[in-house]
Amino acid sequence: MGREEQIISERIKKLQELKKKGVNPYPSKFDKKQTCLECLKSKIKSNVKTAGRLMTKRDLGKIAFCVLKDGTGRIQIVIQEKETPEKIGGFFKKYLDIGDFVGVEGKMIKTKTGEISILVKKIELISKSILPLPEKWKGLQGEEDIYRKRYLDILMNDEVKNMFIKKSEFWNSIRNFLIERGFLEVETPVLETSAGGAIAKPFITHHNALDIDVYLRISMGELWQKKLMVAGYEKTFEIGRQFRNEGIDMEHLQDYTQMEFYWAYANYEDGMKLVEEMYKKIAKDVFETLKFKIHGHQVDFSKKWKKYDFETLIKKETKLDIYKADVKEIKKKLNELKVDYEDSVNKWKLIDQLWKYCRKKISGPGFLTGQPVELSPLAKRNLKDKRKVERFQVIIAGSEVGNGYSELNDPLEQEERFKEQMKNKKAGDEESMEHDKSFVEALKHGMPPTCGFGVSERLFGFLFGKSLRECVIFPLMKPEE
Repeated sequence: MGREEQIISERIKKLQELKKKGVNPYPSKFDKKQTCLECLKSKIKSNVKTAGRLMTKRDLGKIAFCVLKDGTGRIQIVIQEKETPEKIGGFFKKYLDIGDFVGVEGKMIKTKTGEISILVKKIELISKSILPLPEKWKGLQGEEDIYRKRYLDILMNDEVKNMFIKKSEFWNSIRNFLIERGFLEVETPVLETSAGGAIAKPFITHHNALDIDVYLRISMGELWQKKLMVAGYEKTFEIGRQFRNEGIDMEHLQDYTQMEFYWAYANYEDGMKLVEEMYKKIAKDVFETLKFKIHGHQVDFSKKWKKYDFETLIKKETKLDIYKADVKEIKKKLNELKVDYEDSVNKWKLIDQLWKYCRKKISGPGFLTGQPVELSPLAKRNLKDKRKVERFQVIIAGSEVGNGYSELNDPLEQEERFKEQMKNKKAGDEESMEHDKSFVEALKHGMPPTCGFGVSERLFGFLFGKSLRECVIFPLMKPEE
């Protein structure tokens, strides 16, 4: 029998003995009065009643020391002969193990080494652990183990625990920023009959009650929120999960959290001003700085945010004119630059791959503008250059971390763009948009000028210095065989 099997066997035996004695090892409640942090702040000699998990257990015979951990922190508890009732001390020694949840009553003391502790007068088992915790130094082994047992990763690693607290603060900062500026938080459907609002490959599932195939949304209700602009709302936003059936890498996952806002009577220039203000607010609220080191880039949010033109930047970096070059020339350039790409006859998908190569050198913060109409089927044309749209993408550390535009509200042009997207889809482009007739119908009732913008939790990962997958509390895993 291995070491772990022996520990499990011993703990199950203790569990059975407790049940025979009439002790419930899994009571439904414990009347916890103070957190560990509140105990640490309590006066010496004051009485406290707290609960948490035993993280260490050091029995020296006449005295024993343990670390008790709850959601607020850790505190030492002391079981001492003649101070702790003999019955309580005996119960502790015989039945309690590292990993157990216990309730403790006692008196605040300061040990000889000056550590604030609880001198135990009463201890109660409130949840018996059967499996041992990971060893302190060995820990969880490998990324697979860490993600699959994330609850243990959080329990044993305060840095990971604090990351998810920061992530909550990140979304609350965005939410509060928008609410303070008069935006209304809304909820739109996750299941859709048409995958709209973005260029992406959707997940498909079947709705049994209606006997129809539906898509998991690929945007944060973009077309729905624009229907709300038609309905008369002027500022809306949504924070929620969205799904794209694409690859996994440093910046991409299949399901992740996104925020999108829609602002009537505003255009993309207004959007840029608001977004810059919002990003600075997030940085200050959550990270208490405007300066970051991200993937080798030095990024300072307090500096002037630059604007980069799509056409000009690609020409500068590759000497290629995106409007004159044909598919053959673009592929040749991609091959020269050693850029992997999906073989496609769609010129603009290839141009997008070219852009993704060029953006890697940009530290930012700044805004990419002047994107071609073909890459932005929902954005309004730029009247100064009708080949382009009124769009902006936030560029930080060589990547896009935010996308917005003046929304196309001409229903006839929108209809033509949808038809063009459907041609691409029939030609084999799985990411092209569906022709959403209900959305076009809504636009025909009239939608005011509107700016829309979206940002995902990729921004949090960038600012925290972690990959997107690391920042997901329970990433999707293949089932264990």
